[in-house]
Amino acid sequence: MARDPLAAVSMIATPQTQPIPGRTDQVKNAAGGYVFDKDLWTKLEDFLILGTTGGTYYVGEDRLTADNAGVLFQAIAEDGPRVVALLTEISTARPPRAPKQRPALFALAAAYAQGDADTRQAAKAALAKVARTTDHLAQFFGYYKNLGGKPTGRGTAPRVGRSLRTALGSWFLQGDADGVAFKAVKARQRKTPQGEAFDLRDVLRIAHPQADTGQRRTLFGWIAGNVSDAEARNELPAIDRFLTAKAVTSVEQAVRVVTEARVPWEFLPDAMLKEPKVWEALVDTIGMTALIRNLARMTRLGALKPMGDATSRAVARLTDADAIVKARIHPMDAWLALRVYGSGTAQPNRRADRQTWQPVAAITDALEETYELAFGAVEPSGKRLLVAVDSSGSMSWGGGVTVGGSPIGSPYEVGNAMAVMLARVEKGNVHVIDVDTSVHASKVTPRTNLREIASWQPSGGGTDLSLPFTWALQQRMNVDGIVVFTDGETWAGKSHASQALHAYRSSVGSAARVVVSAMTAAGHTIGEPGDDGVLNVAGLDAALPRVIREFVR
Repeated sequence: MARDPLAAVSMIATPQTQPIPGRTDQVKNAAGGYVFDKDLWTKLEDFLILGTTGGTYYVGEDRLTADNAGVLFQAIAEDGPRVVALLTEISTARPPRAPKQRPALFALAAAYAQGDADTRQAAKAALAKVARTTDHLAQFFGYYKNLGGKPTGRGTAPRVGRSLRTALGSWFLQGDADGVAFKAVKARQRKTPQGEAFDLRDVLRIAHPQADTGQRRTLFGWIAGNVSDAEARNELPAIDRFLTAKAVTSVEQAVRVVTEARVPWEFLPDAMLKEPKVWEALVDTIGMTALIRNLARMTRLGALKPMGDATSRAVARLTDADAIVKARIHPMDAWLALRVYGSGTAQPNRRADRQTWQPVAAITDALEETYELAFGAVEPSGKRLLVAVDSSGSMSWGGGVTVGGSPIGSPYEVGNAMAVMLARVEKGNVHVIDVDTSVHASKVTPRTNLREIASWQPSGGGTDLSLPFTWALQQRMNVDGIVVFTDGETWAGKSHASQALHAYRSSVGSAARVVVSAMTAAGHTIGEPGDDGVLNVAGLDAALPRVIREFVR
């Protein structure tokens, strides 16, 4: 009997290299498989969280950036105020949802440059909330110059209408005068993303904000150069401490103002921040988060060294359980710090030279203990989870995942680290598997040592993300949630992930909820649009374990 070609058409099991019959909402991914196209707003959310630095295994940085910029401009044209509301929510979330502010600042600049009157009005209200520091303001300013255009003739100032002028002015009016002074003196001069000089004095002259108090009038006059240092320091404590620090001319003086006056490290002259002895003093005075962020700098300068006194004091702070809980250090924060520090290299700004340091073993060990202690305040969901880590060839991607210009590992390593955290938090209610074109046993356990993961290699081969659901069905494993860590480039399965999930729910776990954690802003997902039981997560959000817990629960 001749083969009936119509018998091959199935909505129950369709090869991933073909779209599901009747579905018009699928697109071909970069690996050749068909997946569900994310809607415009989900794509935009991915971009605001992940950005596009580094590209992906399949898609280069330039193309990924162009694609996501197109998504942003389309969203602004469709509903600019909604764009501003979304970027503001992501930018101001606590704990942070995005590792970098730059995508949100770029989007805000685009809203000003490309949006209608309502969009610009929304952006005006959001600027001071999103651009919280001088560095943020410099980034926004530079992005806007590219998107809004520069005037003809001399000078570097962009075209600025009344709305933007008011918004820039609001930056100087947000909070009390001394709080603004503190932000201003921490970093008066910065560079825009294009590398141009940026000075708050120039922004003040563009914005012309109206002072609402005598203190603020003094502050504006001091920034503009019309009020003397003596007058300003009499009225504004932040300026007094800043000028005290700036008057330092020797290492001994710098150590004294740090230990006695407790001035922030940002106030010290740049020359003093290159001195090891100054950082040895700062080990005891800077906040826990600042300490963790500056470990690499301290090591590079020689303040932290094997068997050093400052190293011992830093270790004591990093292993202080009460201080870690009080500072709200999350296990994810500690793990990222460990990976950045252990990488021994960073290049936060591509125009700057690459920085290198030799990690100190005692600090690395202390960060591992920080990670352990940070679990103290994390509560389990009490639900059963199946965690699947994509172990296909693309997850070993050489570009890897970077944080602050430091390579923290391949997507496979990052996925396994997240799986370890979930297994640790959920205290035995987690089973972890690897998937490529078949299911493999995972090495992950709640007690997996973080150093082990770096040496693990994915099994390689193709990608079939229907397997977590097919395998759970075959094993009759009734779980409350299935979590998938992937780059999303699935193509090798005999059925789509959505079809396999439907079969699993129909037969075993009708209430199973699914979290798909993507590591790139590629614009598509294996989750079926409209399925309220599927949550798409983008990026290395420190709150991911909490998000998973609440969603599954």
